[in-house]
Amino acid sequence: MQHALCFGVFSLWSSAFKAGCHPQNRSKKFLSQVKRFVLCRPEVVGSSRLYATIDLERARVGRTRVIQNEPSNPRWYEEFHIYCAHTVSSIVFTVKDDNPIGATLIGRAYLPVEQILGGHMVDRWMDILDEDRNPIHESSKIHVKLLYVRVTQETNWSGGLKAPSFAGVPYTFFRQRPGGRATLYPDAHVPDDSITKYLESEGYYKPGRCWEDIFDAITNAKHLIYITGWSVYTRITLVRDPQRRSLDVTLGDLLIKKANEGVNVLMLVWDDRTSVPDFKKDGLMATHDQETKAFFDGTRVRCVLCPRNPDGGASILQGFEVSTMFTHHQKTIVVDSQRASSGGTKRRIVSFLGGIDLCDGRYDTRDHSLFRTLDTVHRDDFHQPNFPGSSVAKGGPREPWHDIHCRVEGPAAWDVLYNFEQRWVKQVGNKFIFSMNELDRFIVRPEEAISPDDPERWCVQIFRSIDGGAAAGFPEKPEEASALGLVSGKDNVIDRSIQDAYIHAIRRARNFIYIENQYFIGSSFDWRRKAGDSITIEDINALHLVPKELSLKIASKIRAGERFTVYVVIPMWPEGIPESGSVQAILEWQRRTMEMMYADIAKALGEKGLQGVDLREYLTFFCLGNREVKKTGEYEPPARPDLDTDYHRAQQSRRFMIYVHSKMMIVDDEYIIIGSANINQRSMDGARDSEIAMGGFQPGHLASNNAARGQIFGLRMALWSEHLLREDDTFLDPGSLECVRTVNAIADENWNLYSSDTFEEDLPGHLLSYPLHVSSNGEIGVLPGFEFFPDTKARVLGTKSGYLPPILTT
Repeated sequence: MQHALCFGVFSLWSSAFKAGCHPQNRSKKFLSQVKRFVLCRPEVVGSSRLYATIDLERARVGRTRVIQNEPSNPRWYEEFHIYCAHTVSSIVFTVKDDNPIGATLIGRAYLPVEQILGGHMVDRWMDILDEDRNPIHESSKIHVKLLYVRVTQETNWSGGLKAPSFAGVPYTFFRQRPGGRATLYPDAHVPDDSITKYLESEGYYKPGRCWEDIFDAITNAKHLIYITGWSVYTRITLVRDPQRRSLDVTLGDLLIKKANEGVNVLMLVWDDRTSVPDFKKDGLMATHDQETKAFFDGTRVRCVLCPRNPDGGASILQGFEVSTMFTHHQKTIVVDSQRASSGGTKRRIVSFLGGIDLCDGRYDTRDHSLFRTLDTVHRDDFHQPNFPGSSVAKGGPREPWHDIHCRVEGPAAWDVLYNFEQRWVKQVGNKFIFSMNELDRFIVRPEEAISPDDPERWCVQIFRSIDGGAAAGFPEKPEEASALGLVSGKDNVIDRSIQDAYIHAIRRARNFIYIENQYFIGSSFDWRRKAGDSITIEDINALHLVPKELSLKIASKIRAGERFTVYVVIPMWPEGIPESGSVQAILEWQRRTMEMMYADIAKALGEKGLQGVDLREYLTFFCLGNREVKKTGEYEPPARPDLDTDYHRAQQSRRFMIYVHSKMMIVDDEYIIIGSANINQRSMDGARDSEIAMGGFQPGHLASNNAARGQIFGLRMALWSEHLLREDDTFLDPGSLECVRTVNAIADENWNLYSSDTFEEDLPGHLLSYPLHVSSNGEIGVLPGFEFFPDTKARVLGTKSGYLPPILTT
């Protein structure tokens, strides 16, 4: 980690016509000055608006606020806590003058990284240089102070949580809260089947039923129901178990019923700018936002469509990008609930968060059937956006949905409530929402949800990706923002603590990491450059550190002679038509991310003299799929898909991917992150999509001496039982070589059966090896025979889009 303090500039002089301008720069600076004069004259934009940035060469890692009306001696006094995983030679400090469109470069200062690697504080004035590294004026300088701390010096580096007293991720808006309870949900519903019986009989895990628990929580609320969603669809039913069919009421009707009972029902639903009344109400993303708003109009439910507004410091172009390309992606429900103790009439706060939207296509069980539920639980909830014109009338395969959610009780549940309050106040103001004084009348202040002596107690911390354009209540003073880990922008404050949480958890890891995520793109600053490459890597800006932290973690373990394994489960392709430009572009970025990681691993193995090693024994990628034989009495659709289409081919082969929508990471079976954030720049940036997540552990179930065997371990075993459909003692030790070889072998065989031209029985497991070839030097290539995904004409390795900007697909 690097601690950087940017004080300010002394005697700044940036005119293109002064003596400080060297002859070779005059034409370039003259054009810059003309541009500024034409577009950004003081009569138009006012006086100077200076800010500074910190870059690790071409990777932007910090930016100050704007200082106005101080053209020669701006003072920022801002502190940054910067996580580094970059191979660079210089730290670059850039001073710019902000414009409505872009910014004018004033100059840059360069600090060689070898000057900070000793771990001593560097405190100095540095010359500000022009683009040819000549001083812009003999006395123009910037004052900076830096301290570099090696990752190996961090207290918990590769040591796990070590003790129940672990205090959580530092420098975050929400601190870690002890005395909580968390319930972890795999999928929207869990049937009472043989897997459930096995998990319970072994004492591993007792799965909850997510949507039924949400239904009960909403039904039993007496005072408040607060909902945020990327999509909320009023026509879905939360309870579909045959034994509870009497509760077959739609979500919309349930919320209206509760509002009519006097419960304060508030909803913040993302306003998809592509959804237009009387034209395409569901929008390009099919979120139903206009339909949902119209359903609640005239009722006591207050449903607000919430656009992703830009922050105050965005330029005109940046503001357009934010409002049209990015979303509100949080999925939370906050309700009041009965207290565990019977004393008093006051109630408590309970919150739900994770990856599952309350909308169509999300209800599924671990069976993930393609065809067999089309006349039962999915008759009115058929979801298949990968085939144009798909419908239940034309038959399956539907798109199965795998996801993970959680319920939080105790003090951390209040942080989810406060997140809603910040967003509501920013969007609506103080109207309708309960004040703290009003809450005090019927809700107890945050209290521990479980006894301090209970081994099942949790410590939970809430993390976010969000900025001042989406949430009110951030501190304005730089020193207060820095203490909370908030990142300064141009007149904006950014919370990117989800990324910080991932980084901390990866650095602490000792034996293994298990990830499920909808996307896997990032760390583009270190993507490989190849001869004839048509992509300028610097333009991608998928700069978050998660993939690089993972590969560097594996490499550090290899160099130390220790075993370490990372398992990653992603979708076969991102949801959508697989041949489309957007899907293919995402697959291209995904391939480059994987290749960067495998290159790090191959390099570390080479340094240790280990040749011919299968890199998948250290980092292994999977997807999920299903294949079903036709059974007697199965639903027969009245129509059929067009011939020679992906839809028709998938229906004939009776196979399709199970869509992975989870956003979860498990570390050593002792720490877990669950939320709405994907592993891509949109989710990790903080100033793009708004996100929320929880990170937590059970102090009574750490991996300090023995293997952790708490609820996190139980969830992983439930997920592996779901995906692999078998039991194996090696699954108890995921960090071992034996385990990763076993899992890879099962997944390889499942892929062979999934992709085979013929089949005679259901697929024996859902976990499939991701269909690509990893060479010993880390290069990613086509798996022989599988340039395209089965039943499609879509390339597995993706292709560069000629028209979509990277900011949209990363």
